[in-house]
Amino acid sequence: MVYQEELTAPGPMGLLKGTLTLPSEHGPLPNKTPVFLIVPGSGPTDRDGNSPLGIAAAPYRLLAEALARRGYPSVRIDKRGMFGSEGAISNPNDATIASYGDDLLAWTNAIRERLPAEKGTRCVIPIGHSEGGLVALSAMARMPGDCGLILIASIGRPLDEVIREQLRANPANAPFLEESETALAALRRGKRVDVSAMNAALLPLFAPDVQSFLIDAMSYDPMKLAAQIRAPMLVVQGTRDLQVSVADARMLADAAPRSTLALVPDVNHVLKLVASDDPSANLATYANPNLPISSEVVDAVATFVAGITKE
Repeated sequence: MVYQEELTAPGPMGLLKGTLTLPSEHGPLPNKTPVFLIVPGSGPTDRDGNSPLGIAAAPYRLLAEALARRGYPSVRIDKRGMFGSEGAISNPNDATIASYGDDLLAWTNAIRERLPAEKGTRCVIPIGHSEGGLVALSAMARMPGDCGLILIASIGRPLDEVIREQLRANPANAPFLEESETALAALRRGKRVDVSAMNAALLPLFAPDVQSFLIDAMSYDPMKLAAQIRAPMLVVQGTRDLQVSVADARMLADAAPRSTLALVPDVNHVLKLVASDDPSANLATYANPNLPISSEVVDAVATFVAGITKE
C-alpha cells in the first residue's frame, strides 16, 4: 500500500513543502534503493503536476504512486513562492533557474535526513519534467553524491528557440510573429521588453513580471549542461508531445556522455497516452486526473534505475 506524508526543506524565508511517497508506511528502505526528486515544470505548476492555467492531469502524483508500487520512494515538491511553499520567498517571480537549483540541494539534504542510508549516502535522483529538466541539469554539478538524472519532456535547446518554434507552428500566430521575434531577440540579449503597445495575444507570454525569469532561463544551453553530466542520465520523450519534440530529446541524449534515450510511443506532455494526432484530443487529457500515465514511462524509469543499482 502506498504511503504519503508531508516533507519540508528550508527555503530562503520559510519552508519549502512537498510530499514524500513511500512503498509502505513501515520498514527500512534498502540501502541501494534511490529516492526520486520530481522537479516541476514551468509557471504555477504544483507538486502534483497541476496548474491553475488549465492542467489537472496530476502527472507527478500518478508517477509517484506508480513508482511506489514498483518499490521506489519519491518526493514531489511545490516551487518556492507557490502553493505550499508560498512562504519560502515573498514574490514567486523573483525565482531563477539557479535559485530553483538551490532548492533541489535543500530537498536532497532533507530526503537524506528522512531516509538515511545505513552505509554511505542515499542516492537521490532528480526527475526533471519540462522546465524542471533545465533546473535539474543546471543543479547537477552542485549535487553532492550525484548518482543519476532523469529528464522527461525536457527541451534540448535554449528556451527562446523553443518558444519561437512553438509560435511558428501555429498558423493563428502569423499576424504577430514578427513582434514576437523582436521580443524574443531582446530578451535573449538580456533586455526587457515594453509591452504597452504589444498585441494582446502575446501579453501572457511576455508579461513584465516574468521577463526577468525569461531572460535568465534563456541564458542556459541544455546541451552544454548535458555534456557536463558524468552520472548516468535517462531522457524520456513521448512521441505525441505538443510542447517538446523528439529532436530535443535526441539532442540531450547525444550530448551526455552516459545517456539512455527512451522514446515512448503515443505519449504526450503530461505523460498520458493519446490515440491520435488530433490536438484537441491530446489537450483533453490535460484535464483528466483519472486517466493513468503511460506504463511505458514508468517502465523506462524503473529499468534505468535497476541498471544504476547494479553498478
